[in-house]
Amino acid sequence: MGRIVAIANQKGGVGKTTTTINLSACLSEAGQKVLTIDLDPQGNTTSGIGLEKTDLEDTVYELLVDECTIKSCIYKTQIDGLDIIPSNVNLSGAEIELLGINDREYLLKNAIDYIRDDYDFIIIDCPPALNMLTLNAMTTANSILVPIQCEYYALEGLSQLIHTIDLVQQRLNPKMIIEGVVFTMYDARTNLSMQVVENVKENLNTTIYKTIIPRNVKLAEAPSHGLPINLYDKKSAGAESYRLLAKEVMNRKDL
Repeated sequence: MGRIVAIANQKGGVGKTTTTINLSACLSEAGQKVLTIDLDPQGNTTSGIGLEKTDLEDTVYELLVDECTIKSCIYKTQIDGLDIIPSNVNLSGAEIELLGINDREYLLKNAIDYIRDDYDFIIIDCPPALNMLTLNAMTTANSILVPIQCEYYALEGLSQLIHTIDLVQQRLNPKMIIEGVVFTMYDARTNLSMQVVENVKENLNTTIYKTIIPRNVKLAEAPSHGLPINLYDKKSAGAESYRLLAKEVMNRKDL
């Protein structure tokens, strides 16, 4: 049965999409069968993995509003072993359209249950908000991976996210846990990055991954070419870091 990891943090610009794309690609590179789900209406994971989001007929939106089957919205990518359920701007209207549907928090889970055994990992990119789409990701997931940017406001909003995760555990998905925290955009030249890491370690009672993702020009360039970092520049510091993170994720025996 595939392990389902949601990449979540309601704060924007912390590296959720970058982590989703590159963790997925590096898990595939390591021989895992991976499905990536883009649950963000901006569709940046979709385009960053090489699909033209405006040309797609069936996406996660059509899946949630029951206009297509789970099989018809899964697309192959240019990466061996990596499939994607894409997203585009249509998803921005889903929140309102789902209002009258019973058990709307479980729509994604109910669909994914059909294909879960086909994959080793299912990685979900959540939108930068604690909304119905994020709730669907959390009810589907075994665990939540939280990217935190190494900046002054890193802890801002994190308590709200953890509170939401606690509520979801109590009411919707008691088996879900916090997979852990991964630091992103780390700049070894600044004291601030080091202070943020120490601050989070002191204040957060959860697993913190040893791998820290550096601030890296190649990581920033890769999405504009529709490539994950391990294809765009396989020897870059960003590629090496995401390979190490993928290895840590695979080696977790408690999940």
